[in-house]
Amino acid sequence: MSAARISQRISAIAESATLAVDAKAKALKAAGRPVIGFGAGEPDFPTPGYIVQAAIEAARQPKYHRYSPAGGLPELKQAIADKTFRDSGYQAAASQVLVTNGGKQAVYNTFATLLDPGDEVIVPTPFWTTYPEAIRLAGGVPVEVFAGPEQGYLVTVDQLEAALTERTKILLFVSPSNPTGAVYSPEQVKEIGQWAASKGLWVVTDEIYEHLTYDGVPFTSIATAVPELGDKVVILNGVAKTYAMTGWRVGWMIGPADVIKAATNLQSHATSNVSNIPQVAALAAVSGPLTAVDEMKVAFDRRRKAIVAGLNAIDGVDCPTPKGAFYVYADVRALLGKEFPSANGPVRPATSAELAALILDEVEVAVVPGEAFGPSGYLRLSYALGDDDLATGVARLQDFLGKAK
Repeated sequence: MSAARISQRISAIAESATLAVDAKAKALKAAGRPVIGFGAGEPDFPTPGYIVQAAIEAARQPKYHRYSPAGGLPELKQAIADKTFRDSGYQAAASQVLVTNGGKQAVYNTFATLLDPGDEVIVPTPFWTTYPEAIRLAGGVPVEVFAGPEQGYLVTVDQLEAALTERTKILLFVSPSNPTGAVYSPEQVKEIGQWAASKGLWVVTDEIYEHLTYDGVPFTSIATAVPELGDKVVILNGVAKTYAMTGWRVGWMIGPADVIKAATNLQSHATSNVSNIPQVAALAAVSGPLTAVDEMKVAFDRRRKAIVAGLNAIDGVDCPTPKGAFYVYADVRALLGKEFPSANGPVRPATSAELAALILDEVEVAVVPGEAFGPSGYLRLSYALGDDDLATGVARLQDFLGKAK
């Protein structure tokens, strides 16, 4: 009997849908097609100059041409601890910080360190596409708890209670949310955190969009709001979104010293240290002002309002106004099963995946279908792209989706 070429563990992992959509859009652009990409969550701004300059200067220093500690440059770990206290009031020592190759490695390291086979993780849904795959790869079981637009894409304690079993070990908590842009109020954060603490659960909280909230809505760290969680909380974060540094690949996890030590052991075998030059760039970022993100927020807020108004002008599309991040999550269930024109004759998409593929083929607009984040029937669009491209893309969507019969 011949063995399978690819292991079952890896074969079971789905490709990142958001990166796949972005790659296809960029390939079509490279081929000369005028594609508008709403797929990737990537600020269209350059990394601030002082951060780039710090990296240039670091590249000239021989000490950064060598291996450095697997857990991160000591000065960066301390700066991350200081920045966390500055921004959310959560106090941690440098020994409680692990610097990772982007936020995704922090996600995987955390689940690999905390989960044993069969352990369950409650995953509020819609979720970022990587979470359930990282949980499965670590041997865990993601348990989806869906909150639709009717409740602002925010899960309730009652829903979490209903999902709880004797195998539940972790609650994943994300606010502001990717993909929906939903933000939990301070009262909701406290209620959910106290529930998790009362059940003895770990809480893994992804705070990478902490600085991107709108309309005066505050960011609330569950780690700070609920001290009862004690040492059973892990914070995930990074420089990608706040400082327009998606390609620099620097993230981190903050947690109890024993968890961080174990995760550092894992990373020492997987990747060793994060590249030193981006670490020095990240040091300049987290130690510096928040001017860059404040400037980006002005543009994001303008685009947020424009895209919500533009999508809600389409019959059959319901797009709640997000309070954070830089995504809208449009409900298109009313369009499924409708007839649309296409180059090959009329088409009736039955799923949001089919609708997204049709939109890309017919009007060269890239969006990510709801299947990447949970149930079908939704489209995620990032508004972290230029104003002109946003207006052009929304106009194409209005024209095409308006033809539904």
